[in-house]
Amino acid sequence: MSTSFWPLIKFAPAQTHFKFTRLAPFAAILSGLAVIASIVSFMTVGLNLGIDFKGGTVIEFSTPGPAPLAQIRAALGAAGIKDPQVQGLGSPNSAKLSFLPPDGADPTAGVAKLEGQLAARFPGIQFKPVTAVGAKVSGELFGKGLTALGVALGLMLLYIWFRFQLQFGLGAVIAIFHDLILTVGMLSFLHIEFSMTSIAALLTIIGYSMNEKVITFDRLRENLRKYKRTALRDIIDLSENERLSRTLITGSTALLALAGMLFFGGPTLFPLVFAMVFGIIVGTYSSIYVALPIILVWGVKRNDDEAKPLPSRP
Repeated sequence: MSTSFWPLIKFAPAQTHFKFTRLAPFAAILSGLAVIASIVSFMTVGLNLGIDFKGGTVIEFSTPGPAPLAQIRAALGAAGIKDPQVQGLGSPNSAKLSFLPPDGADPTAGVAKLEGQLAARFPGIQFKPVTAVGAKVSGELFGKGLTALGVALGLMLLYIWFRFQLQFGLGAVIAIFHDLILTVGMLSFLHIEFSMTSIAALLTIIGYSMNEKVITFDRLRENLRKYKRTALRDIIDLSENERLSRTLITGSTALLALAGMLFFGGPTLFPLVFAMVFGIIVGTYSSIYVALPIILVWGVKRNDDEAKPLPSRP
């Protein structure tokens, strides 16, 4: 790409020489504290579970013209409905609203009164039969969502193990666990709703993070074959400097694509997009400062020779 199309490119160095491994001990302390804080937040505050996991009431409706979602949210708030969700269903005239009933209350209680209030406020609105999500169904959804995460991690471990070495696979899985724990901890700390879309976001994070690890390991393996007598620490620094521009471009492109939805997507998309944005950031970080330090400590095999990490530098 010519710099005439994007003058800022000429300010990016063609080659960098950062000593990534020097910061690995400090990064390990930072990651450890962040993981502990995330676990404490999850254990004390918990997750702000949505209707998918807590059960509740879902009402689909259609309007003569484009559904005034913002006005309907305001009307639901005025009617005493706490934390209502109103989102479109693909067609401008179709949407659905969902809300959690008071503790112990029948999910369908008061629905007829609420529909009457909305019909008076928005003439021509038509409602479909009410759907009530019970606690048993929501519990099954939560369990299946966790199962999906576990299966994805297991398959990733096997893939990396067969493609590279066992320590590569363990480094990748530990790094992905790090990403998931921090993301869930942030959702808990900020009290952002956790629903089935959050599970989808976590699975997306797993895929993105694993892709970063595969590219990282592939460059590292290539340099291990090329520089057979160079210290493992120096090869890791060399590999990361060689792929740094690719990492920055890929990460910034993904963040730019999500930025519009994060700021202008509204409350319905915010939990999904926020989790993906945060996951991309920590996934990029963990590729350098979680997965690779594990390999540095463990060591790798270069043919029949073991590549041992260098002693600690003063």
